[in-house]
Amino acid sequence: MYKDDKSAIEAFGNIYRQLKSEIGHVIIGQDQVVEDVLTAIFSRGHALLIGVPGLAKTLLINTISRTLGLTYNRIQFTPDLMPSDIVGTEVLNKEKNFQFIKGPVFSNIILADEINRTPPKTQAALLEAMQEKAVTIGGKHYKLDLPFFVLATQNPIEQEGTYPLPEAQLDRFMFNINVEYPDFQEEVNIVKSTTTGTPPKLQTILQKEELIYFQDLLTRIPVPGNVYEYAVRLARKTRPDAKETGTPVKKYISWGAGPRASQYLIIGAKTHAAIHGKFSPDMEDVNAVAPNVLRHRIVLNYKAEAEGWDKDRIINEILE
Repeated sequence: MYKDDKSAIEAFGNIYRQLKSEIGHVIIGQDQVVEDVLTAIFSRGHALLIGVPGLAKTLLINTISRTLGLTYNRIQFTPDLMPSDIVGTEVLNKEKNFQFIKGPVFSNIILADEINRTPPKTQAALLEAMQEKAVTIGGKHYKLDLPFFVLATQNPIEQEGTYPLPEAQLDRFMFNINVEYPDFQEEVNIVKSTTTGTPPKLQTILQKEELIYFQDLLTRIPVPGNVYEYAVRLARKTRPDAKETGTPVKKYISWGAGPRASQYLIIGAKTHAAIHGKFSPDMEDVNAVAPNVLRHRIVLNYKAEAEGWDKDRIINEILE
């Protein structure tokens, strides 16, 4: 397809800019959120989007799936949702044989809407799919179509009737992305574009096979030894009992990030570097993805809440 990896990375940068431009026809503002979600997708990672209702989280995910030419299913998580409603179930057909009926998880992009509104048993139905890209029903193993991503949303305000995500499941998400309110002019443009005319038609910028090609390409990007060490040191600095740990972490964190955080710091840094026209990541690329990678992998203690320390403040202290 391309004569060498260098020319392929240059082409990837151009395709990324086309993607952002096409997504921008529907999603106004939220540039950093769009970049973060695309970074997770090209890194083969899942993403958790945290934001209040009405910030176009669902529309963003739907728009991205259309520009990437991927199949898309939305699962609305509710307290009565069952695991079979996600992965599928076996039914008795006319010949009195069990036949597997695939659930909505059999798609390229899964929008797990308000994922914390369903009990842990149902949340766990996604664990195997997220980690193994497969589901097991009735002792049979079913592979999911690749590429496969879970993009989940969560409302940070209304906590009544919600169930905290298990730490094991949180750790399967590469990124935890905060979706903020738009600024004044962005909100004016949003109101203008959504209250007049017809929605714009989107073009498919990338086909499924091309997406997989670029995912493979990004894994081959070389990483300097000092960047590997920096990423590992950064993850270790979130652990209260590590010798690299500073005072805020020892005082305010109960549990820190595990080795998967170090892996995602490097994978995310590779993609971030390629997006910005670099052929190898440096420490700045690691720092750029660090908040999204670390935010859901540290557990604060009661002192942090009492003294007004949140996770982002602690991560900024670590990065500085």
